[in-house]
Amino acid sequence: MNNRLAFSRMSLRFKLVLSYLGVALGAILIMAIVIALSVQKYFDSTQLDSLRRQAEYRAHALVYFYQRQGDSWGQGLLVRGMPNEPVLLAVVDGQGHPLVCSQPDFLANGNCGDPMLQRALNRALSEQQTIDGYFQVNTNLGTVSSLYVSIPLREGNKVIGAMFLSQPQIYPNAFPDQVNSAIIVTALIVASIVVLFSFLLVRRLTRPLILLTTAAEQVKQGKYTQRVATPNSEDEIGLLTLTFNEMADTIEADVNEMRRQEQARRELLANIAHDLATPLTAIQGFSEALADDMIASKEGRQETAQRIAREVQRLRRMVGDLQQMTSLESGHTSLDLAPLNISSLVEETLAVIAPECEQKEITLHNEISPFSPLVLADSDRITQVLLNLLDNARRHTPNGGEICIGAAQHERCLYIWVSDTGVGIDAADLPHIFERFYRADRARTGTTGGSGLGLSIVKAIITAHGGTIYAESMPNKGTRIIFTLPLAK
Repeated sequence: MNNRLAFSRMSLRFKLVLSYLGVALGAILIMAIVIALSVQKYFDSTQLDSLRRQAEYRAHALVYFYQRQGDSWGQGLLVRGMPNEPVLLAVVDGQGHPLVCSQPDFLANGNCGDPMLQRALNRALSEQQTIDGYFQVNTNLGTVSSLYVSIPLREGNKVIGAMFLSQPQIYPNAFPDQVNSAIIVTALIVASIVVLFSFLLVRRLTRPLILLTTAAEQVKQGKYTQRVATPNSEDEIGLLTLTFNEMADTIEADVNEMRRQEQARRELLANIAHDLATPLTAIQGFSEALADDMIASKEGRQETAQRIAREVQRLRRMVGDLQQMTSLESGHTSLDLAPLNISSLVEETLAVIAPECEQKEITLHNEISPFSPLVLADSDRITQVLLNLLDNARRHTPNGGEICIGAAQHERCLYIWVSDTGVGIDAADLPHIFERFYRADRARTGTTGGSGLGLSIVKAIITAHGGTIYAESMPNKGTRIIFTLPLAK
């Protein structure tokens, strides 16, 4: 448990270095074992092949001697003797009786009577095939492992005996030890290279992770502008870096939007409080005047009551606008969508506002063709949009001016605009005219202007239809409000 806990607390860099080093050393260890076994097997097989060829050569010599001596070849071998060579050589006749056994001087006595030697000769006679294996030879200094070959002696189809030939293994331990030493030295060198290479590689791999961790800590502390330099690689770490930066962009945008909404909420509350305070103050003053009998005449009291009614109507209109705007922005208002001829709707709307425009000698123009494509919209809501835009244009257009309504199709939308020849909107105010309670003319109040919610309601209605709305204006040259509606299928 303690080892597992200690490993879990190691840095990723150290874990990766240990992993690379473990894999490299494990591969070297397996390679060393395989090479050592392969070398040993190669030497044994090579020496065994050499010993077999030597045994076959001696067997041919013994068969030739048998052919010359006949059945008395055993006596001849005893008389002749065997050459003193660094091999253990034993010969038996066809019945397994020992004929001769020769061994070098450095071997200890008793090897010729070894039971394993006798079994190897008997197997060669009985099975009539070459037998080979390992044989422990006793020397004056100890025991030596040797290879042996026991081969039957044939003269034609007749087995005349068997021969046992054994030779000590050539360098049975020295050469593998040298190979193992070379492998160990190589392993140390390779391990050093692996440590250096893995450290450089792991440093390159973990550096982006360290930067990501640092950036995440900064984001956790509220520094949402923190970003990580994107690496040149397109691997998983590069993808993680890109994902982190995109996530940070999203978080920063969300935080900025929350801050903007919080600021808008504060401004909304301040504007509501300000716009409600004026009529409430007037109502309070008029009511106190009536209650204290400060107005003696009947006409004065009636006029004061009418003023109170107008202020109450203003409050009701403001509250209604707020409720409508909130309902539209929250998506709780359902739209009665149907194919709509915008030209006919504009004619009906212009007829409603025409009397007020005639008082200011403002000319109204409907430039929308009766054959314009149908739009998918709620006629009541679009009527509200047109009335609001036309009323704004009327109030800001001087006497003798013009108001025009036009439309043009583009792709799957119909662009509709309301333009006037009024005073225009300052460039600094133009991006904010659709915000709630925003008034381009700071001197205007609820008495001279609207509640400040008209264009916000217009934007909410158009957005609910899936359209967009924007404004174009130049001071003293007029204003154009453009909005889009989707075409009916």
